[in-house]
Amino acid sequence: MDALKYFFFVAFPYAAIITFLVGTIYRYRQTGFKVSSLSAQFLEGNQGFWGTVPFHWGILMIFLGHLVAFLFPKLVLAWNADPTRLVIHEGLSFTFAAAVVVGLCMLILRRLANARLQVVTTKMDLFIEFFLLAQVLLGCWIALGYRWGSSWFAADLSPYLWSLLKLNPQPDAVMAMPLVIQAHIVFAFSIFLVFPFTRLVHLLVAPLHYILRPYQVVIWYWDRKRIRQASTAWSDARPRNN
Repeated sequence: MDALKYFFFVAFPYAAIITFLVGTIYRYRQTGFKVSSLSAQFLEGNQGFWGTVPFHWGILMIFLGHLVAFLFPKLVLAWNADPTRLVIHEGLSFTFAAAVVVGLCMLILRRLANARLQVVTTKMDLFIEFFLLAQVLLGCWIALGYRWGSSWFAADLSPYLWSLLKLNPQPDAVMAMPLVIQAHIVFAFSIFLVFPFTRLVHLLVAPLHYILRPYQVVIWYWDRKRIRQASTAWSDARPRNN
């Protein structure tokens, strides 16, 4: 059993990260045009909105929360030292996790029930959505069953992750944790392992440059009263704005 745990908490993380780096770079360089995710908004937008918005905002906040606890564990422990702040922290984290669950369920049902989306849906799309759902449900289970996860993440998991980065793995604290927490950790590294082979790679081409790009000035030269409206009857003459 110890040998299996050493595999999952020492060898497997390195294998996952190496696969993530090599696979992502290879896919980006060799098939860069396939990196961006296929948009389904034009095929179905109403249900997609209620799934995409809570999923993306929830997963972003959860990721940032884990990242802060990893990079600044002492700061997180200092914040959680006050019971009120700790409850607020945990409550917000669970709320965002619940939003991810709701969003993912909406997106999965949308892909399974909408015939137009099934045309552009692959087995890997469904696999990664169900995999992410299982990972978030494990996180919710941990939040409810093993309270104050943000504190013990900063106190125990953060040193373990830093030991991996320093190429001096110290998995003893992780190996002593409950099985559900160990599964949550293994699932997290598994996401890195499958990342290059899924639509998750579209994160690499997120249009972040739009944040810093100056506004575009658009000047309207046409007479708005003469421009075609949706209620205008069809005619043989081509509209000026088409």
